[in-house]
Amino acid sequence: MLTVASDIDVLARFGRALADPIRCRVLLALRRAPAYPADLADALGVSRTRLSNHLACLRDCGLVVTVPDGRRTRYELADERLGHALDHLLAAVVAVESDKTCPDAATKDCC
Repeated sequence: MLTVASDIDVLARFGRALADPIRCRVLLALRRAPAYPADLADALGVSRTRLSNHLACLRDCGLVVTVPDGRRTRYELADERLGHALDHLLAAVVAVESDKTCPDAATKDCC
């Protein structure tokens, strides 16, 4: 049974997905067009096993879905609005000094 997630759950899931550079690259690739795992792995330069783990995370977060296509399975964004959300996030400018990191970078593994 599907349920509607709270606003906080949605943001937390999206944040979890964006917390890894490979998952970000997958989402950006799928923003352009649906893709097959083997093609994604080749395009991103990662192993198929590693990509599979990231795709599972993105599926669990509810951000991508699988679409059967004959004997293959294609991945795409779960909702086209996710692509628009990514576009908006990319358009938002975060001004930082290039030689600075956040003060908590060493202790909180951020930035």
